[in-house]
Amino acid sequence: MPVFDHAPPPFFKRGPSPLALLSFYVALSIALFVLDLRFHALNVVRQGVSVVTDPLQRLAQSPLRLASESSAYFRELESLQAENSDFRADRLALAPQLTRLQELEAENAHLRNLLELRAQGMADGQAARILYTARDPFARRVYLDKGLNHGLRAGQPVIDSAGIVGQVTRVFPLSAEVTLLTDKDQAVPVQVLRTGQRSVTFGLANGLVELKYIPANADVVVGDKLVTSGLDGVYPAGFAVATVTKVERDSAYAFARITAEPVAAVESHNIIMALNSRELPPSPETAPPETAPARAATSPRARPARASANNNPR
Repeated sequence: MPVFDHAPPPFFKRGPSPLALLSFYVALSIALFVLDLRFHALNVVRQGVSVVTDPLQRLAQSPLRLASESSAYFRELESLQAENSDFRADRLALAPQLTRLQELEAENAHLRNLLELRAQGMADGQAARILYTARDPFARRVYLDKGLNHGLRAGQPVIDSAGIVGQVTRVFPLSAEVTLLTDKDQAVPVQVLRTGQRSVTFGLANGLVELKYIPANADVVVGDKLVTSGLDGVYPAGFAVATVTKVERDSAYAFARITAEPVAAVESHNIIMALNSRELPPSPETAPPETAPARAATSPRARPARASANNNPR
C-alpha cells in the first residue's frame, strides 16, 4: 500500500527556523546593550526616536491631562466661590464697625481741635454731643445731651474747631437747646476782619447768613472774613463767623445786601463746645441807682444846712 506524504507543497521559500531567529535577535540585543553601555553608541538613535514619538505620547496623554486639569479647575472655582461668600459675609458683619470707626476717627479729630483751642486759652467750656434736631424744618435748632445738671446756662455761645456755631437759648435739666447761626432769629455782632467795619449777621434759614446795616458804599468785598466783635457781651471777640460770598449794591437802597457762608460746620459735626459765660462790668445804663439818703448827703444844698445846724448852740 503506497504511503502518501500530506505535507503541503513548498509554494514559498522557507527561511531560517524560528529558534535560529530568536537566538540571533537575542544576541543582537545583548550586543546593542553592551555597545550602548560601554560606548553610548545609541544616544543619537534614542534622541531621534524620542523626537518622533514625543508628539504621539503627548497626544495619547492629552485626554487624561485634560480631564485632570478640568477637575482641578472646577475644584479651585468652587473653593474660590466659597471664599468669596465667606468674605462677603465677613464684610457685611464688619461694615457697621468700620462705619462707626470712621465716625469715631472724625470725632476724635474734631475733639483734638477743640482741645487745642482750649489749651491755647482761646476757649474755655465743655464739650457736648448733639442728640437731635428740631422738628420744625424752618428752624435751625439742635438739642445737646447736657443741661442744667452739667452747668450749661442760657446765653452761652457754642463753637466748633472752626468758629461760631450758635447760642444756647433754652436749658433743661438733662438737655439744652442751641439756636444755630443760620436760624432766622439768631443775630451775631461781627466785624469785617480786613477793615474793622462793624455789623450784625442774621440767619437766612438756608445755611447762609446775611450781613445787615452795612452802607452801600462800605468797603466789603467777596472773600472778606467776618469775626465776632464781642460788643454784645455774649460772644467772645475774634472768633470766626462767616466768609462773604455775595455783595449786591443798589443806589435805591441805603444798605448793601451782603450774603456770607458760615465758617463752622453748622450742619455737620455731632460734637460742639459750649463756652463759659464771661463776666463783664455793668454798663452805665444798668448801674444800680443810688439811694435817696446818699443823694441828699452829697447834694450841695444839704451841706450848709447841716453846717448851720452844727453851729447852733444848744
